[in-house]
Amino acid sequence: MTSIPLQSLVLAGSFLGSIALTAGIRQFALRQRLLAIPQSRSAHATPVPLGGGLSIVLLVAVLSTISLAAGILSFALFLALSGGFAIALLGLFDDVLELPIRGRVFLQFTASLWSLFWIGPVAPIDVGVFILEQPLILGALGLFALVWLLNLYNFMDGIDGLAGSELLTASLFLLLFVFNSDAHWLKLLSVTLAGAAAGFLVWNWAPARIFMGDAGSGFVGFLLGLLALKTMQLGLMTVWTWLILLGVFVTDATITLLRRAVSGQRWYEGHAFHGYQHAARFYKSHAKVTITVIMINCSWLGPIAALSAVEQSWGLILCIVALFPLVLTALRWQAGKPVIMDFEKKGKSDAFA
Repeated sequence: MTSIPLQSLVLAGSFLGSIALTAGIRQFALRQRLLAIPQSRSAHATPVPLGGGLSIVLLVAVLSTISLAAGILSFALFLALSGGFAIALLGLFDDVLELPIRGRVFLQFTASLWSLFWIGPVAPIDVGVFILEQPLILGALGLFALVWLLNLYNFMDGIDGLAGSELLTASLFLLLFVFNSDAHWLKLLSVTLAGAAAGFLVWNWAPARIFMGDAGSGFVGFLLGLLALKTMQLGLMTVWTWLILLGVFVTDATITLLRRAVSGQRWYEGHAFHGYQHAARFYKSHAKVTITVIMINCSWLGPIAALSAVEQSWGLILCIVALFPLVLTALRWQAGKPVIMDFEKKGKSDAFA
C-alpha cells in the first residue's frame, strides 16, 4: 500500500531526477551533435539538443522495475509497459536516422498489439444509446487509439513547453481520479510522471534548451493510451474522460490531420500548420500559447473530465460540451491550413523564443 509521504517522496525524487537526467542528456546531445536543426517549418532559430524526453522514459522504467520487484506492479502490466519502452527506442532511432514512415508505423502497430495482449480486454464503452461490448471491435479501437495517441503527442510537440505541460496536468488529474482507489501503482506512476514532467519543463520552458524528441513524445502518448485502457478496465475513468482531459491535443491534431488529408496534402510529412503553431507565430510567443493551454486544462477540461468520471453515463454528452469550443478554436486558428498570418506577411521572422 502506498502512503501520501511515499507519494510525496516519489514526486520530489522524480522532479529532481528529471532535472538532473535532462541536464545530462542535454550535455550528451551537444557533444554528439544530436540537434534539431532549424528548417523552414521550425519554431526555433538556433540548433537545439534532442532527446530530453528520455528522462521521463528512464524514470518510468526505474519506477516500473522497483514496483515489479516490490510486488506493486504485476508482471503482465510490466510486459505491457515494455511496449512503451520499445516505442521510445523506435523514436530515438527516428530522431537520429529519420526512419521511413511505413516501417515506423508497422513497428508502432506491433508494439501496440504486444501491449494490448498483456494489458487485457478493452473495457466496454457507453455511447449513450447503447453500450459497445464486442471484443473484436473494442480491440481494434484500442489498437488504433494507442497508435493514434503516440503520433498525436508527437504532432503536438511543436513549441516550447507544450508537451511537457500537457503531461503535467494530465498526470495530476490522473492522480485525482485514482487517489481513493486501490490502484497503488497508478498513484505512484501519476506522481512520477508529474515530477518528471515538471523537471523536464525546467529545461524545456521557452526558450527551450532541449526538446523532448520523438523518443519522449511517442512514449508519453503511448503510455497515456495504456493508462486510459487500464483505468477504463478498473472503472475509474472512461474513454470520454480521457478524450476530455486530452481535449486540446485531440481536437487540434485530429482536425489538422483530417484537413490536410482531405485537401490532398502529404499529411504524414512534418509541417508547422497546427492551430497551436499558427497561434504561437501570431502572438510571437510559445509561452503565451502554452500557458493558455494549461489554463484551459485546469479551468475547463479538468473539471468536466472529473464530472464525467463520476457521472459516467453522461460521458458522451459531457465530451461534446467540453470539446465543441475547442473544435471552434482549432478552426479559428486554421488548423491544418498552410496559411500565413498577418505578421508574417509583413516580413517578420517565424523563428522566435
